[in-house]
Amino acid sequence: MITEYYRPKKIDEALALINRKGPRTLLLGGGLYVNEVVKEPIAVVDVQDLDISDISKKGKNLIVGAAATLQTLLTSGMISPALEKAIAHQETYNRRQVATLAGTLVAASGRSPITGLLLALDIELEMRGVDQEKTSEKLGEVLPLREEKLAGRLITSIQIPVEIPASYHYVARSPADLPIVAAAAAAWPSGRTRVVLLGYGDQPVMVFDGPDQQGAVLAARDAYTEAADQWASGAYRAATAGVLVERCLMEIADSQEG
Repeated sequence: MITEYYRPKKIDEALALINRKGPRTLLLGGGLYVNEVVKEPIAVVDVQDLDISDISKKGKNLIVGAAATLQTLLTSGMISPALEKAIAHQETYNRRQVATLAGTLVAASGRSPITGLLLALDIELEMRGVDQEKTSEKLGEVLPLREEKLAGRLITSIQIPVEIPASYHYVARSPADLPIVAAAAAAWPSGRTRVVLLGYGDQPVMVFDGPDQQGAVLAARDAYTEAADQWASGAYRAATAGVLVERCLMEIADSQEG
């Protein structure tokens, strides 16, 4: 339940609000997380007027404002087919109209295609704290410790490499369902390959980051051997993860040859 609502026009005002001692105050982007997950009384700080929703290209990276909606990003014509696929898979058109990229990452579960693919791409989050100092951290460093890392801080933008080939493949009960098992991969010109699994747990898991792609399939199988829940057994997830990683790597190889 929202007990207080604020819509500041300056970042320092927003930071002051979320850093006060009480009541519990959360940032509000599209509102999906607040409406669907948070049940306790809270105050919210709407970020719509903070001028952090632009999308632009800078060198080899796309700089996406934290408050940019998924639909705006999807239709920007500036992202890879793999990211387009992940966005379209995770959220319906109506939800994409309100869901922000930063909010999606902050609230991500282990079944989030967008978060899985962006973790594979090793993206960076730019943030500001109450002292206004800008800091940048890799998504992989923030995800496991979201509550601690984001406490009193505001994500202002997300830096996504746009020239790195990436791929996303999944298995679900139906095309509209979130994945039971999915794999996302990215490969750098240096030979580095990064593989992420999703479909289980409280966050996507990076299972491989190195120069030898041969080990990626085995690492994926091993990582999901005990990933059992009401949707699938560990044995099924392990076998399927290996197949999906192979598909991702083949798709990336084909794109590099083309």
